[in-house]
Amino acid sequence: MAKPKTQYTCTECGGLSPKWQGQCPHCNAWNTLVETVAETASQNRFSQHQTLAGVSAERGKVQSLAKVRAEDVPRKPTGIGEFDRVLGGGLVEGAVILIGGDPGIGKSTLLLQTLSAISGGASVLYVSGEESPQQIALRAKRLTLDTHDVKLLAEIELEKILATLAEEKPQVAVIDSIQTVYSAQLTSAPGSVAQVRECAAHLTRYAKSSGTTLVLVGHVTKEGALAGPRVLEHMVDTVLYFEGDTHSSFRLIRAIKNRFGAVNEIGVFAMTEKGLKEVTNPSAIFLSQHDNNVAGSCVMVTQEGTRPLLVEIQALVDDSHGMNPKRLSVGLEQNRLAMLLAILHRHAGLAVFDQDVFINAVGGVRIDEPGADLAVLLAIVSSFKNKPLPGKHVVFGEIGLAGEVRPVQRGQERLREAAKLGFTHAIVPKANKPKQKIEGLEIFAVERVEQAVEYCKS
Repeated sequence: MAKPKTQYTCTECGGLSPKWQGQCPHCNAWNTLVETVAETASQNRFSQHQTLAGVSAERGKVQSLAKVRAEDVPRKPTGIGEFDRVLGGGLVEGAVILIGGDPGIGKSTLLLQTLSAISGGASVLYVSGEESPQQIALRAKRLTLDTHDVKLLAEIELEKILATLAEEKPQVAVIDSIQTVYSAQLTSAPGSVAQVRECAAHLTRYAKSSGTTLVLVGHVTKEGALAGPRVLEHMVDTVLYFEGDTHSSFRLIRAIKNRFGAVNEIGVFAMTEKGLKEVTNPSAIFLSQHDNNVAGSCVMVTQEGTRPLLVEIQALVDDSHGMNPKRLSVGLEQNRLAMLLAILHRHAGLAVFDQDVFINAVGGVRIDEPGADLAVLLAIVSSFKNKPLPGKHVVFGEIGLAGEVRPVQRGQERLREAAKLGFTHAIVPKANKPKQKIEGLEIFAVERVEQAVEYCKS
């Protein structure tokens, strides 16, 4: 049987080309043509007309949305609490999960631990395209995992993988990784955009039709994308990112997309000799232990999904010895740092234009929400004045360009988490001040930046 014809499709405009070119002839974008399988024309030249006329096509069933029964999706716990939290409570039948991260971060370790934990009550299959069965067996032995019920397949050809899935009918299957799988219908090499997209589409179609929960492992490309173009992230139900420094023992799993749970939920793990261990109190790892209060340190309460976390923000303001003072931010957005320094100068009268400013979020956590603005600003003031902030204080709040302190979401949950960990004072936006007093926590509500700065000076 002859191989299907292929064509090249532009990822920007969708234009078609019979051969690969460096530049798309339709939109003039560079390096956007990817190989795809060409659709074959119908044998009946009248079939299109008949379909449009409604002769041969069957009309789909239209029903009222109000009459559709909305039922909770049953979930299968993985046996790993932090992983279940990120997934939204466990694995869903027929769901397709894409998990990615840097090399050596622990993706294969986590999935092998998960399959070992659920293999007693469900049929599982581990498809490896990168490692040999001996390497996986050595890892399982090192992690002291029970793998008697874990089935293993070392294969990279899509057609053989689909045949094995259809024969074994596992409830949970792992493909490690999607970049190594190739289809014989395409002439491009494994890992190319066309191969990744076509293989993921066939695997997703199988998962939806069979009810198998499918986990795809994806590599992060040099551009920072997960498993190539973002079209793959649109195909799957859940996208998880494995974050963390390979030189540190702590790992974070963040849900970027989840059709069955909360987005931006995180799970915290510690990498040990026996694999990944859950961290039940993640706030403890993001707080430095100081014997005495130090200048430039401020504790904030951030919200990651449904979980409030206490994170220490550290600032260092020092005299600049160059023509252009440095502005460096680790774990927080650098452009927002420049904006906060301008607000500090304009509304609080504190000029640091001749100072180097360094900001760091302790523990390697990345904070994307604007609720960290007030904590960053107070940490800068503390370092610049070389005066520690009052002890047992937590801070959160967004700062506007007019100098106002704006409220953030889930303020009550943040304050309760701070009180639970022994903090006694909180500096919060006035709109986030609770109506009922929280036991053991004294709250100072501010409306303007200058009020917060004056409070910390006193």
